[in-house]
Order: sequence, then structure tokens, then C-alpha cells
Amino acid sequence: MTRRNGMAHDAKAWSPYLAGGLSGLVSVASVLVAGKYLGASTTFVRGAGMAERLYAPEVVTTLAYYLKEKPVMDWQFLFVCGIGIGAFLGAVLFRDFRVQAVPDMWRGRFGGGVWLRALTAFCGGAVAMFGARLADGCPSGHGLSGLSQLAVSGFVAAAGFFLGGIVMARLVYGRGAQ
Repeated sequence: MTRRNGMAHDAKAWSPYLAGGLSGLVSVASVLVAGKYLGASTTFVRGAGMAERLYAPEVVTTLAYYLKEKPVMDWQFLFVCGIGIGAFLGAVLFRDFRVQAVPDMWRGRFGGGVWLRALTAFCGGAVAMFGARLADGCPSGHGLSGLSQLAVSGFVAAAGFFLGGIVMARLVYGRGAQ
């Protein structure tokens, strides 16, 4: 760990410029190969539809939302799987992988309670997914793809993501969190 501007930084972390450039290349490749812009939140809706089809197929075949967002396994599904696999491989390759139910920063602020952390993570994920579907797109859809198209909505969404992240980080971890 090194310290810059009073904050702890991992010396082997990727350059944000390299990571951003690679994200841009993935976005361009997505359009060239699949003819579609990046996005991930629709995959979770489709996954829920595939699971629901096992127990209540009549709901999936008649619900207007599932008629619009058909529960199918497509390129987006593979993209989301690739995110998880890539994160795992990156952590293993850089020797950062570890199983940790409660991150150190959370433990320092709220204690080691696994259930509080799990409940908070679940609620945060549910709110984020609800917002992504309400906005008809997730941060990768509106942020990466919208910005690459110079769409006003992409700029508004990206500003909202950063502002919301800053506000929540301050509320949850306070000013002195590292």
C-alpha cells in the first residue's frame, strides 16, 4: 500500500486510464460484433423470467413486461457472466482473491455483523436494479453506451451515478474513510 493525498492506494492497481480505454474498446467491439451497445440490467430481468417460467409459465407468456423483454439467453447474458468470470480471474491473477463476508472498511464503520452487511447489500442491489429498470438501462447502458453516442441522457445519467456514489459513500462511510 502506498499513500497519496492522504488516501491508501494499492500499488498494483490498474491505471484508471488503461481501464477506461479498455472499457471503451469493449464498447466498440460490442457494436462491431453484436451490433448492440453495452448493457447488463436487462439480463437480470430475463434471468428472473427464465426462473419464473419453471414455476409459473402462464405468467411469463402473458405478462406485458416479459413480452417486451423476452426471457432468453443471449449475448448480454454471456456479457454478464464474463464480468463475473473476468473479475474472478483478475483477482486470482493479481493475487488479490480472498473470501471476505464483511469488508474491512464496513467492519471499521459498522462492525463485523454478516447479516447487516448482507441485508444492506441486498437492499442496495434491489434499489439499484429498480432504478436501472425504471431508467430503462443500467450504468453501462446509459453511462458507457450513452456517452459514446454523445447522448444527453448519457451525460445526465453519468453525472447522476457519480453524484449518487459520492453522496452514498459519504453517508455510509463518512469523510475520513479510507
